[in-house]
Amino acid sequence: MTKIGQQVLAVIDEALSLNGRAQAFRRDTPLLGSLPELDSMAVVGVLNLLEERFDFIVGDDEIDGSTFATVGTLVSFVENKLASAGHPS
Repeated sequence: MTKIGQQVLAVIDEALSLNGRAQAFRRDTPLLGSLPELDSMAVVGVLNLLEERFDFIVGDDEIDGSTFATVGTLVSFVENKLASAGHPS
């Protein structure tokens, strides 16, 4: 997992209170619909922590259920946000 991927896992772990379980997740680990902790309120919490950790803003029209399909789709979303903002990856 990339450095950004590891940071995303840390955000998932913190937001969902997984007590370190997220560190075992891989890019193909399903999220939405597979983790009972990841409900609609938790999605908001994950997004807020991602915005804080990576210093970007997520617009309402930028996300949908596919963003949270797997760890990989969420990591790709963050990587794309960082690239479009000119942040180094």
